[in-house]
Amino acid sequence: MSVNDPTRPSPSRTPWLTALHRWFDTTVDDEPAAAADERVDWMRVLPFAALHLSCIAVLWVGVSWTAVCAALTLYAVRMFAITGFYHRYFAHRAFRTSRAIQFIFAVVGASAVQRGPLWWAAHHRHHHKHADTGRDPHSPRRGFWWSHMGWFLSRSGFRPDLRAVSDLQRYPELCWLDRYDVAVPATLAMGLYALGAWLARVAPQLHTDGGQLLVWGFCISTVLLFHVTVTINSIAHRFGRRRYDTRDDSRNSWLLALLTFGEGWHNNHHFFPGSARQGFRWWEIDVTYYGLRALALLGIIRDLRPVPAGLRRMGRS
Repeated sequence: MSVNDPTRPSPSRTPWLTALHRWFDTTVDDEPAAAADERVDWMRVLPFAALHLSCIAVLWVGVSWTAVCAALTLYAVRMFAITGFYHRYFAHRAFRTSRAIQFIFAVVGASAVQRGPLWWAAHHRHHHKHADTGRDPHSPRRGFWWSHMGWFLSRSGFRPDLRAVSDLQRYPELCWLDRYDVAVPATLAMGLYALGAWLARVAPQLHTDGGQLLVWGFCISTVLLFHVTVTINSIAHRFGRRRYDTRDDSRNSWLLALLTFGEGWHNNHHFFPGSARQGFRWWEIDVTYYGLRALALLGIIRDLRPVPAGLRRMGRS
């Protein structure tokens, strides 16, 4: 093979370098064949694995009430952004808001390390279209670990069908968040470290520092947030009660509803996905809906889509 042979791989196109580039730019060499490749992309998921392993650093950085409060606050804020905006707004258009608010909550959602808003919405719309069939990207009929994590780490998982979100692709700022989905989480991580280092100097009575806020506020909080979120794929389609006879296996779980701010009323949601409310009955706690109602009262969002009264009365109690 000659030096100038066009069939010879360029040093800049080696698989490991391409995978490394994909950590920072999700559009790099995204081959169409990847859409059907369900193998785990090990090189590409190394940062995700490192995020989990970094939680072990808690043995060195210790714990403080400041760090725990930071972790819980970031869990709650980002969970609301995922459930209220990534899910109910971007995926289902269950209410309306301004372009500025849309972007602000997209940024907060992007900090949860669940990829960009277009990626998230495209996969979720595909899930509803093919729920618990062979074309469902994360049905537990294919096994717990596939529905919980495997699909997210596979090559096909990295490449959603963005034709499903043509309405969202009109916004270049959302496309940017999707393309560079590591930018916001990296900024949050660096900001937490800097904040902790600053607090260690100006408020030593808080007993925290940069490493501790990084581990608790970013690593532990993010890993917990991810695994609680994906229980809706792996558990809420297997365990719980079915009020409505939907075509899929979705179920309601009060425990998952508490942990996910209302997403655990999953059978309700699959019966009428377009509603901003997933806890259809008064006693079904739906924290995300309460937050959306508060934003609506403040004029930040509008036109929350309700559950038709007739639908609420249907199904088993």
